[in-house]
Amino acid sequence: MKFGVVQFPGSNCDYDCYYALKNILKAPVEMIWHKEKEHNLKGYDCIVLPGGFSYGDYLRVGAIARYSPIMTAVIDFALKGGLVLGICNGFQVLTEAKLLPGALIRNECLHFICRQQTIRVENIDTPFTKLYHKEQVLKIPIAHGEGCYYADEETISELENHHQVLFRYCDARGEITREANPNGSLSNIAGICNRERNIVGLMPHPERAMEECLASLDGRLLFESIVIQLK
Repeated sequence: MKFGVVQFPGSNCDYDCYYALKNILKAPVEMIWHKEKEHNLKGYDCIVLPGGFSYGDYLRVGAIARYSPIMTAVIDFALKGGLVLGICNGFQVLTEAKLLPGALIRNECLHFICRQQTIRVENIDTPFTKLYHKEQVLKIPIAHGEGCYYADEETISELENHHQVLFRYCDARGEITREANPNGSLSNIAGICNRERNIVGLMPHPERAMEECLASLDGRLLFESIVIQLK
């Protein structure tokens, strides 16, 4: 079992993910620099694309990182069934790479949002969510300016029909309401997976909800679910 955390220019949550995996879960993990073009990711079991502002978010969030040398290997790894987790900017990169459907656009309020946020677990039938309970309410931080999930009506319908929505923004009671939606995401979507369940993207930061001193342990079960899957 081994994790790899990809580092793009502008990543700022890479060491958060590294710390969570190595120091808290005691899992084998290595940093992977984005220019490692010849890297085939052999020996890794799960690749994490962390949050931040890859390439300064120039052009469009995640658009330049999608063409970074390492992404050829990440795409190949994912299409062969390897586990891939994209957090915040990593989610944006996954949509730009067409590994996940839809897009992340500017928050409805047009402001950067940084706060604790409640989300509800919608699907526990994945390697990333198996230790949660259906409709469990989690407190996970968000920090983004372009976190509004958008897709056409047909794509949203497919996501719902194939149970690919993993997390939704909700209130403290677990109610899915417009008021509980921080960024205007369609269907209150906070995280999704592909149909094969091996690629996941979410805007909230589970790596920042791993210790009591951070006011929440709710992100820990996501990473522990992956560890159990890989053992």
